[in-house]
Amino acid sequence: MRHNTGRGRSRLHAGSPIPGPRDHAQSQRQEREWKGPFYFIQGADPQFGLMKAWSTGDSDSGGDEWGQEIRLTEQAVQAINKLKPKPRFFVLCGDLIHAMPGMPWRKEQTADLQRVLTQVDSDIPLVLVSGNHDVGNTPTPETVAEFQQTWGDDYFSFWVGGVLCLVLNSQFWYDASRCPALKQAQDQWLDQQLSIVGQHKCQHAIVFQHIPLFLRSIDEDDDYFNLTKSVRKEIANKLAGAGVTAVFSGHYHRNAGGTYQNLDMVVSSAIGCQLGQDTHGLRVVVVTAKKIVHRYYSLDELSEKGIEDDLMGLMKEK
Repeated sequence: MRHNTGRGRSRLHAGSPIPGPRDHAQSQRQEREWKGPFYFIQGADPQFGLMKAWSTGDSDSGGDEWGQEIRLTEQAVQAINKLKPKPRFFVLCGDLIHAMPGMPWRKEQTADLQRVLTQVDSDIPLVLVSGNHDVGNTPTPETVAEFQQTWGDDYFSFWVGGVLCLVLNSQFWYDASRCPALKQAQDQWLDQQLSIVGQHKCQHAIVFQHIPLFLRSIDEDDDYFNLTKSVRKEIANKLAGAGVTAVFSGHYHRNAGGTYQNLDMVVSSAIGCQLGQDTHGLRVVVVTAKKIVHRYYSLDELSEKGIEDDLMGLMKEK
């Protein structure tokens, strides 16, 4: 897997998606070519500290314990490391920690999550997406810079097996009032990337972001867990019109999703705190020549049984 456009730095070493200087151009060309089905793992919202904060009813400033999240994320990493064949990458769709910028426990939560994530098999690239708790509900140039310094770029693209993957900072679409220039830069960059998709130069194009465009329907009411109707329709039309196949997100702490035109909006529940009836889990995503098939697994299921035969069978298709 190789990054595009020079963006996509990661501060983590284990599982890092960063290409080395040797054979970079050759690797770029190779990853742009479709060679057959593969799969990756999507997770979301480890959010170290939320389980304690939610249980005490102080979700804004609470969260002084995160031992449960450490154990759950370690279980997720161990389950991923056991999978054979190995996934092409592991993407975490935001809210890496709970403490907002400037809040107590942020440094400690970050250090503990970084320690856990360095346990990801070094042959499994790690892709990190920014969430509202990572850059703030109303991000600023300073909070975005902090994320970049701690975790890597907040938006970037990479190629894997003929598929163009776009990682986006969805907080710019939620409230960019304090960083309008950063939003404009991402929007212009996204248009450039989508022009590649529109020219049919990739087998599929996939987007990863934290906030879902919508939870179930493009016409649903505005909610804390989706983007506003006017914004979501503009982005969905842009993505669908360019030929993007799917958008993978988190934020909802429950499984949800729907379709708009030919765009699959996938909302995955959390590794950490659950706000509904789902279990702590991960999503297995199989990419075939014609379609993308995905299934959510509890951490226990994936740890004990691995991926089911019908999904594994899809990877044998020509």
